[in-house]
Amino acid sequence: MNRLIEIRSQELFCRERAALDSERRVFWLAQAEEWEQRALDEIAYHFRECNLAGAELAAA
Repeated sequence: MNRLIEIRSQELFCRERAALDSERRVFWLAQAEEWEQRALDEIAYHFRECNLAGAELAAA
């Protein structure tokens, strides 16, 4: 979960930069979108791991 916190922090940083840097706003918003997708991927990975571990325990 620490990784998710780091990813969300990067996303927030990019969104803040977008708000402050009007010349490169589109760039910073695109970067924020990439970090958001990484966060969603990390969440999905975590749930897959939890479900796999739960299935292994149930099978034993």
